[in-house]
Amino acid sequence: MISVAIIGSGFGGLAAAVRLKQAGVIDLVLFEKSDDVGGVWRENTYPGAACDVPSHLYSLSFAPKPDWSRRFAPQAEIHAYLRDVARDFGVLPHIRFGTEVLAAAFDEDTARWRLTLAGGAEHEADVLITATGQLSRPSRPDVPGLDSFEGTLFHSAQWNHEHDLTGEKVAVLGTGASAIQFVPAIAPRTGSLAVFQRSAPWVFPKNDRAYRTRAKAAFARVPGLLRASRAVTYVTNELRSLGINTDDRLLATHRAVYRKHLAASVADPVLRAKLTPTDPIGCKRILLSNDWYAALQLPQVEVVTDRITEVRPHSIVTADGAEREVDTIVLGTGFTATDFLAPMRITGRGGRDLHEQWADGASAYLGTVVPGFPNLFVLYGPNTNLGHNSIIFMLEAQVRWVVQAVQHLRQGSARWLDVRRDVAEAFDGWIQRRVRGTVFAGGCRSWYLTESGRNTQNWPASTLTFRRRLHRLRPEDFAAAPAAAPAGDDRVAQA
Repeated sequence: MISVAIIGSGFGGLAAAVRLKQAGVIDLVLFEKSDDVGGVWRENTYPGAACDVPSHLYSLSFAPKPDWSRRFAPQAEIHAYLRDVARDFGVLPHIRFGTEVLAAAFDEDTARWRLTLAGGAEHEADVLITATGQLSRPSRPDVPGLDSFEGTLFHSAQWNHEHDLTGEKVAVLGTGASAIQFVPAIAPRTGSLAVFQRSAPWVFPKNDRAYRTRAKAAFARVPGLLRASRAVTYVTNELRSLGINTDDRLLATHRAVYRKHLAASVADPVLRAKLTPTDPIGCKRILLSNDWYAALQLPQVEVVTDRITEVRPHSIVTADGAEREVDTIVLGTGFTATDFLAPMRITGRGGRDLHEQWADGASAYLGTVVPGFPNLFVLYGPNTNLGHNSIIFMLEAQVRWVVQAVQHLRQGSARWLDVRRDVAEAFDGWIQRRVRGTVFAGGCRSWYLTESGRNTQNWPASTLTFRRRLHRLRPEDFAAAPAAAPAGDDRVAQA
């Protein structure tokens, strides 16, 4: 019998648990540091939080949901969906809530992973799957004096729902995917709202609508209708891959749509100039909103493009010398996405530290396995993020491949699978060559890049290419330890 430990209970962790259970793996434990499932959809409860991928596609293929309330589901509904998946597929009994994994070390003698849990307890498993995501650790900007601020300060991913913003002087730092959702939600009730923008995002209209009762009934009752809706959305989104990953001239139509949207939404030429992106389209995350531009034109809202030079106890000072009084600062500054698996310490063969191995930027073969770390599988790992389609598609491709690996180990032909270094390096070389020809290499600074400029986040090809490469586990890509060494011989295959 093989044992599996999974860290995290968001989309990736739940999908892995369900598929492993369906494959007959019963010795299965999920460790969740919180008291509920949901991952990023449990944590991000800021006003206006919603998905920017249509609901029929942003759901697990084995758990279709015909009764989504809207084309783009809000946060609470997605969180409820994940709770339903955990319950309906019998995953809840396998979850240890309120249990944080601090470290994991591979024991070559036993070919097992030893997990150190908060409080000092330990747990051992043959296979370790991490499903902690890329957007789990809020990023705090390096702004002089931020720690001296005496008003209320919080990150959008740690929203202070007990604090009332009504009539307050509010400052928002950042204009990314979270800010364009919560700014329209809070702006009307603020006394004043200063939105500090470092660079203008590409914001497109969001084709959102509520589903009528009869539409939901049709999705539930008409055979194939829900699958067709999912397929059409997938293909429509996937077509953007050609422009994002191959030739950005193919995004000309998208640029035209954006210009029309901005011109129709913002009449003031000065404000319109502030809101016009200077980065290439797609270089940073493309955003969707129907109320962002309207919110920025409210009389109490100001878009500030001057650099912040200092935060004082009750104000913010910018490079032009202006000082704005502030009661509350909301950080819409994203996440430390390039710090994969932090702050856990992961130790592989020969005592090697994963974060030291990734010091120049994380990399993993097929975004999933790392040389020197046998039987460790990383979901939503390096270079599996997308700028054009649903990450759920990528996660499910990874999960199918991981299940194959676990089944291979169950057959007893090997105690562990450790991807060959030459295979991993060849794959990483392909990734970095490909990414140089994408819009992500357009010269802008984004959360896709490390400090040195290495792209550790994005997949530089179509999602079909990703799924094809993970279609079949190739045992020859691994250095495998034999299942049982001859008597008196404790040697194992070397990576």
